[in-house]
Amino acid sequence: MKKPFYLLLVLLLTIGCENEAKLTFEPIQLTGTDCKECPKIEINIPKALDETAVARAINNALEEELIALLSFDEEQEIDKVDDAIISFTNSFKELKTKFPDETVGWEAEVNSEVVYEDDNILTLVFNAYTFTGGAHGYGSTALLNFDKRKGIELENWELFEDIEGFQKFAETKFRIQEDVPQDENINSTGFMFDGDTFHLAENIGYTKDGIQLIYNQYEVASYADGPKILALPYKEVNKYLKRIVKP
Repeated sequence: MKKPFYLLLVLLLTIGCENEAKLTFEPIQLTGTDCKECPKIEINIPKALDETAVARAINNALEEELIALLSFDEEQEIDKVDDAIISFTNSFKELKTKFPDETVGWEAEVNSEVVYEDDNILTLVFNAYTFTGGAHGYGSTALLNFDKRKGIELENWELFEDIEGFQKFAETKFRIQEDVPQDENINSTGFMFDGDTFHLAENIGYTKDGIQLIYNQYEVASYADGPKILALPYKEVNKYLKRIVKP
């Protein structure tokens, strides 16, 4: 008679522990001024609510990404998102004043969310699109990794126990995916790797399906080719990682 109750208690305790391991977020939406002579700005990001070092690291990292994206005044030191939004807006207005008949509306759109979280690691994806004139806008994706126990944002090299081995493995998989012969130059089919040598993407991160490498437009290929994404299952790359994930 006691066994079902015992199993239920174990299940509830397990769920409780899992929930405790997850950080708490609330969605934040920021927009620019709604007027005819203002750029379109739409920002949707998560805000970490926990009173922990990693929560502060996450919020600071997202703020830094937004400031870097929206700041257009090189003479002013900007350290707040609201000021960055003002900078973006004022830069458009100034250009519109100088070239009223030629200036097309500017845009900035950002969406961010958690794409992976366990007891040790949390990864955010930061998708951004900006248009500030020209033939087309520019979209980019950043992966931001955080060590929950140390409360810090991680550099790419800090993800790996064997980064050289991972790079060799990633190159093999990239060549297979993109139909680049293994015995030919990495740029033989039209890629644009610096020095004709394969390198890891600037954006690498954990996802639920494995480690993902994102080469944004212009990083290794033309704008028309779009971003290049390489997803590597954990069962194939765990041996290279500092923080192993069970498949």
